[in-house]
Amino acid sequence: MEHISVLLNESIDMLQIKEDGIYVDCTLGRGGHSSEILKRLTSGHLYAFDCDQNAIDESMPRLKAIGDQFTLIHSPFENLKSELAKRGVNFVDGIFMDLGVSSPQFDDAQRGFSYRWDARLDMRMDQSQELDAYVVVNTYDKEDLIRILKRYGEEPFAQKIADKICKAREIAPIETTFELVDVIKSALPAAVLRKKGHPAKQTFQAIRIEVNHELEQLETVLHDGLTMLNPHGRMAVITFHSLEDRIVKEIFKEVAVAKKVNKRLPQVGTENLEYQLVNRKPVLASSEELEMNNRAHSAKLRGIEKKG
Repeated sequence: MEHISVLLNESIDMLQIKEDGIYVDCTLGRGGHSSEILKRLTSGHLYAFDCDQNAIDESMPRLKAIGDQFTLIHSPFENLKSELAKRGVNFVDGIFMDLGVSSPQFDDAQRGFSYRWDARLDMRMDQSQELDAYVVVNTYDKEDLIRILKRYGEEPFAQKIADKICKAREIAPIETTFELVDVIKSALPAAVLRKKGHPAKQTFQAIRIEVNHELEQLETVLHDGLTMLNPHGRMAVITFHSLEDRIVKEIFKEVAVAKKVNKRLPQVGTENLEYQLVNRKPVLASSEELEMNNRAHSAKLRGIEKKG
């Protein structure tokens, strides 16, 4: 399935790209957003991160066809500050993130991200790292499994699923995605199995987030990225589930919204804040985009700007 960039025009508009600016795409993927940023640069430069070497290899020709004022960096985006410092860049005009797993990663059965195809349990965005889904499922103790299923999957049956995983792996390791799906199904009540939506969705999400340290990396890159913005520089972030969106919303709120001491008094202190929100409510996909791209249903775009 072809990867369609979500909220593409809205993201580019939010960044307010200057032709001589320095921009960072923290989530290169297949280069959809990066291409649009690059098209708007003349003397500026784009730095794009991805921990998936396949994404870098596939995006390179697409970007080369537009211009050569870009640098691709094979690294997790939590290394934003250190990797750019190596290249003499300490401040930028815009930072963009499109979080979550790209369609090509989900659609490559061998990557083990999806419950739709049978494959070895993997789920690594960076295939050079050691920790994968097989290790999580087969070596984490029950309490750790419960913790990640509750925290990262918001799974109400976390304890029952963890019980079943531990019992199943005593007999033999859980090797594949379909084996894990069967174990998950065995832990759930019939009424839950009859509901719309795949019963393994929340568990797979939780394991994927644990394997890739997604939420910890997100917090790091948000804090570091905000300190790197030039005056009037902007950060735009697309999230796909409530855990990510909550982190983005709270971190933006911390630096851009004055704390109310008394509801009956006017809000004070906004003049001392270094940042301002671009949008108080997240930008959602249009009905036209939703018709074309199902992945856009859960997408939320938030923006923040450093004051001048």
